[in-house]
Amino acid sequence: MIVVAIIGLLAAIALPNFVQARKTSQTDACINNLRQIDGAKQQFALETGKTTIYTPVSADIQPYLGRGDTGSLTRVYCPLVTPIPMGGYTINAVGTPPICTQYDATNHPSALD
Repeated sequence: MIVVAIIGLLAAIALPNFVQARKTSQTDACINNLRQIDGAKQQFALETGKTTIYTPVSADIQPYLGRGDTGSLTRVYCPLVTPIPMGGYTINAVGTPPICTQYDATNHPSALD
């Protein structure tokens, strides 16, 4: 009975830490997705001579996402939500950072600065 109590106590201590670590890693993955999209936009604009006000479509930046011709933004989605059409990210203009369409400042503090 003491062993069961000790295991229960350890589980009660470890579970909140596990949940927080999972949320942190998912937020970090979202931030990295935003960085990858922004890098693809910048590389596309540099190679094609587009200005900062040009808004690329997903087909424009697809070759720069590191997935070759088969990659697309629909495969890049925020890990805090289920996969949704359009990938969960808004590309925005070249001079504006992309944003997560699932942004929630309380549960999802991700932003690309």
